[in-house]
Amino acid sequence: MAGPNTPFGYAMRSYFQFDPSYIPLNHGSFGTYPKSVKDRLRHTQDISELRPDAFFRYGLPKYIDSARTAIASFLGVDPGECVFVPNATTGVNTVLRNLVFKEGDVIVYFSTIYGACEKTVEHLRETTPVESAKIKLSYPIEDDELVSRFLEKIKQLKSEGKRPRVAIFDTVSSMPGVRVPWEELVQVCKEEEVFSMVDGAHGVGHLALNLGEIKPDFFVSNCHKWLYVPRGCALFYVPQRNHHLIRTSLPTSHGFEPSPAEGREILFNPLPARKRSYFVELFQFVGTSDVGPYFCIEKALEFRQGVCGGERKIMDYCEKLSKEGGRKVAETLGTEVMENATKTLTQCCMTNVKLPIRIGEGQGEVKESDAFAVIAWLAEKFNEEYNTFVPPFYHEGHIWVRFSGQIYLEMEDFAVAAQACKELCKRVRMGDGGFCWCRPNL
Repeated sequence: MAGPNTPFGYAMRSYFQFDPSYIPLNHGSFGTYPKSVKDRLRHTQDISELRPDAFFRYGLPKYIDSARTAIASFLGVDPGECVFVPNATTGVNTVLRNLVFKEGDVIVYFSTIYGACEKTVEHLRETTPVESAKIKLSYPIEDDELVSRFLEKIKQLKSEGKRPRVAIFDTVSSMPGVRVPWEELVQVCKEEEVFSMVDGAHGVGHLALNLGEIKPDFFVSNCHKWLYVPRGCALFYVPQRNHHLIRTSLPTSHGFEPSPAEGREILFNPLPARKRSYFVELFQFVGTSDVGPYFCIEKALEFRQGVCGGERKIMDYCEKLSKEGGRKVAETLGTEVMENATKTLTQCCMTNVKLPIRIGEGQGEVKESDAFAVIAWLAEKFNEEYNTFVPPFYHEGHIWVRFSGQIYLEMEDFAVAAQACKELCKRVRMGDGGFCWCRPNL
């Protein structure tokens, strides 16, 4: 394994498994992992097949304990407060479906919440007494304004006699891909006695989290996005003070213990007895699945330190490239990067660029009702014709694209993407795709 002087950019591409012709500009959606981590994954899978019963009954907990200890040390928290789930959506669902909601309880969230999490809230509204309160965000917005709106909504709900029970917010939101002042939002939650559920899908390996200092009530973060761990693997952090609130994993499995009640029989647990906490035991075995990705945490951290030179070096490169690459694309298109006056939105490894596609009813403009069809068309063309993927999205009357900075990319990749965006937008304006818009005067 090479040392920390390995240069970032194209030299790093050899450590990964990409098709040589592919331009991987969307690390933020599914991530990827280096070959050395792949070898660890395959090795773990091979071990599990040698003696399946011995592995799943006796070896599995030891592997998971080692991985929990590694990620806890990395984040500066207690291993007993860390378990693993397949993805951030599962972690958010685990929290929301463990809380017992009563009449007047409210789930608070922003309009930029990840779609699957908002659908979870909607399902809970259908099946429990809980209500929801969505805070509208229009980017770009200043951090102070965002936090102020959050506090105002909580106070408003309280003045109406309702109880804001839990608030969901991101570290870095998905669409748009911008940094969220989650640390300040956690503090507001503490002061207002509202549970903080931090969706850190874009968190570990992406930002310096200081989790042990901030101590949110619940935190989940995908390791398979920015930490270079195989899919699917997410850290689920719950501080000791809230362990009593997490009664079951999702789905409920052998670690669950029903509350004692007279006449209720004790349910048998077929797995060997352990001496770990109830919280940890809940997540040690949650149905039969390939948990090999969990065991790759240590190898991924080793790669990040030994080959890449450590967290600060990785994050600095990715953030700088994301910013400079985004500006390059915006200059080529004659548009703009999504940013606020204090430059906090781009303090992460993703950037968003407005496309030169006008929404409206005039000549060469796309009808708003067709915006999502255009987005689907763009996504398909990026994939099929340009051998890359840049996720387009609609926000506040404009179509944007999101780019991810990563150690295996260079500015030339953004230059190529800029030309692809320019060509596709021209085709949109010319009526390509058969959408219902007014054709321009030629």
